[in-house]
Amino acid sequence: MKFVRYGEAGAEKPGVLDAEGRIRDLSGQVADLGGDALTRLDGFTADGPVVGGNPRLGPPVAGTGKIVCIGLNYADHAAETGATPPPEPLIFMKATSAITGPTDTIYIPRGSAKTDWEVELGVVIGRPAKHVEEADALAHVAGYVAVNDVSERDYQKHRAGQWTKGKSCDSFAPLGPWLVTPDEIGDPQALGLRLSVNGQLRQDGSTRHMIFGVARLISYLSGFFTLHPGDIIATGTPPGVGAGMSPPRFLAPGDEVVLEIDGLGQQRMQVAQG
Repeated sequence: MKFVRYGEAGAEKPGVLDAEGRIRDLSGQVADLGGDALTRLDGFTADGPVVGGNPRLGPPVAGTGKIVCIGLNYADHAAETGATPPPEPLIFMKATSAITGPTDTIYIPRGSAKTDWEVELGVVIGRPAKHVEEADALAHVAGYVAVNDVSERDYQKHRAGQWTKGKSCDSFAPLGPWLVTPDEIGDPQALGLRLSVNGQLRQDGSTRHMIFGVARLISYLSGFFTLHPGDIIATGTPPGVGAGMSPPRFLAPGDEVVLEIDGLGQQRMQVAQG
């Protein structure tokens, strides 16, 4: 099933797509698509009222406690940035205040000259995971979402400390449009990822090239801290980021970013000055 949250920012309602691709309201079945509701997605039905018009789609997951990001998880992306692939998953956090919807504006922070793009597969946790074996890890997944791990490279690399300050600016975590259940996705290591800027294809990769796959990441992370329903793992980006181009290219006001992952829908975002 494909779940959405629709409506004005901060007042989204839960919904689900029916067989014709129409949004059906889920308010009669669940208050929102977060927390414990993510453990029972297979119990919801697409028979609620049809939502009319063309409402804004918000992030399809509510109440995310943490966004755990994996750096340099594609060897060819590591190479384009001049980095060595890590011997075990490289972890950093992204502030949940960066979360926005799939058509919301990306805002370039004041003083930024190096705001970059990163298409990533997002894994949404549906069952608490602590010290999970890799063979059991995918049973803890509620579904998958498309993520743009927007990044300010100067903040990330040259402003001291960890990467968080370059990854967590407002609007730097567009999610969606859909939260798609695992049965529709099948093998998460067989998904194409693409991103274009102003109609020019920049990233065109596949999750099969991940160094550490989804099951391995869930198992690994759960050994350090509990993953709770609604937590999101951003699994890394394939090559083609602006910082890896020669010369480097970054986002500017007026740009349009289009991102899509097989089975997970498309994001279409305008860029503006923050």
